[in-house]
Amino acid sequence: MTDRAPTDWRTDAMRRRIARRYASERRFRMLGLGAIILSAAFLAFLIITMVMQGAAGFAETRVALPIDFRAAELNVTPEQLRGDRADLALAGAGLENVVDGAAGTAFSTLGGAELLSDGAWLRVRDAVKADPSLLRRSAVVDVPVATDLDMAFKGEGTPVAERIVTALGDKLSRGLNRDFFGGADSSDPTRVGIWGALKGSLLTMLVTLVIAFPIGVLSALYLEEYAPRNRWTDLIEVSINNLAAVPSIIFGLLGLAVFLNTLGLPRSAPIVGGLTLALMTMPVIVIAGRNAIKAVPPSIRDAALGIGASPVQVVFHHVLPLALPGILTGTIIGMARALGETAPLLMIGMRAFIAAPPEGLADPATVLPVQIFLWSDEVARGFVEKTSAAIIVLLVFLLAMNGLAIYLRNRFETRW
Repeated sequence: MTDRAPTDWRTDAMRRRIARRYASERRFRMLGLGAIILSAAFLAFLIITMVMQGAAGFAETRVALPIDFRAAELNVTPEQLRGDRADLALAGAGLENVVDGAAGTAFSTLGGAELLSDGAWLRVRDAVKADPSLLRRSAVVDVPVATDLDMAFKGEGTPVAERIVTALGDKLSRGLNRDFFGGADSSDPTRVGIWGALKGSLLTMLVTLVIAFPIGVLSALYLEEYAPRNRWTDLIEVSINNLAAVPSIIFGLLGLAVFLNTLGLPRSAPIVGGLTLALMTMPVIVIAGRNAIKAVPPSIRDAALGIGASPVQVVFHHVLPLALPGILTGTIIGMARALGETAPLLMIGMRAFIAAPPEGLADPATVLPVQIFLWSDEVARGFVEKTSAAIIVLLVFLLAMNGLAIYLRNRFETRW
C-alpha cells in the first residue's frame, strides 16, 4: 500500500478553490437579484405609464350652463317624468334644442353650442328627471364640454382651445366621469364608456368557464385515473399538449367555420366568443388538472380502497378535493389568458361598433381587449386617454383574477 498524502484544508490551493466557489455563488445570486429588479422595473414602468396616461380618462371637464326652463316652455308634465317614457317625453319636447339655445346665449362670443359635448343635453335630461321642479324655474347645470376644450383644460389642447378655456375661467370644473363606467362605445370621446365592453367580457368569460371547466376537469380525471395506457391515449395526450401551444387566431378561424358558418350562431355574440375561448382554454385546464391529480400521493388512493371505497368514491371523495387547488389555479390562469385575447374574437366579428351594453348571451357585444384595440385606432385625440383608462380597468380585472387564484390555492391547499 502506498501512503496517501494528508489533506490539508488550510493550504493556499484549497482556500483559493473555496473562494472561487463562494464568488461563483455570489455572482449567481446577484444575477438572479438583477433579473428580478429588471422585471420589477419594467412592470413599474408599464404601470406608471398607464396610470399617468389613463388617470385623465376617468375625469371629465364640465362647464356651468345657465338654462331658463320657464322661457323654454317645455310641454312636459310631471306625470310624464315619473314613468318609463320620461326620456322620450323630454327628447320629444325639444330639450336638446333648449340646451343648444342656452349655450348660444351664454357663450355667444366663444362658440355657443360648439363648446358642449354631443351628450351635454343628456346630462340636463338626467337633472330634470331627478328634480322636475327645474321646469318651473331657471337653473345652472354642469354639462360636459367638447373634446378640444376637455383636452385643453387637462393641459394638452390647441392654442385656440386654450384661449377659450382661459376665457371661461371658473365656469369650468373637473369631476369624475361616471358615464365612463356606465356607458358603451361612442364616436364622441367625451361620451364613451367601458361598461358595454366589460359586460361583454363578463358574459363571454361566463360561457367559457361553464363549458371549459367541467369538460376539462372530467377529461383530466379520465386520462389520469381510468384511461388505459395505449397508443390512443398517448395520441390524445400529445394532441392536448400541442393544442395548448396553438396560436389563438387558429381557434378564431375554427370558431368562424364551426359556430358561425356551420351552426349559424349570431355573429359578435358572447355565446360565440365564449365557445371559441373555451376551445382555447380547455387544453390548459386539462394539463393543469392532470398535473394536480398526479400530485396526489398514491397512499391516499390505497387507503381509501383499503377501507372499502369504490373507485368512483376514491376519485370524487378523496383525489379530486385534494387536487382542487391546482385545478382551480390552472383554470383561473387559463381564464385570465382568455380574458386578454383579441385575435380569436376579431375573427368571429366581435369588433363591431356596439353602442349599447348587451342584455343577453345572444346580443351583439364586444370585450375589453377588442374595445381597447378599436379606441387605439381612432383619430380623435380624446381616445388616447380613454384607451389608457380602459387598459387600467383590464389590468385591474387581470390582477383580481390572479389574486383569486392565489387565494383559492392557499384556501384549499392541503399539506402532507
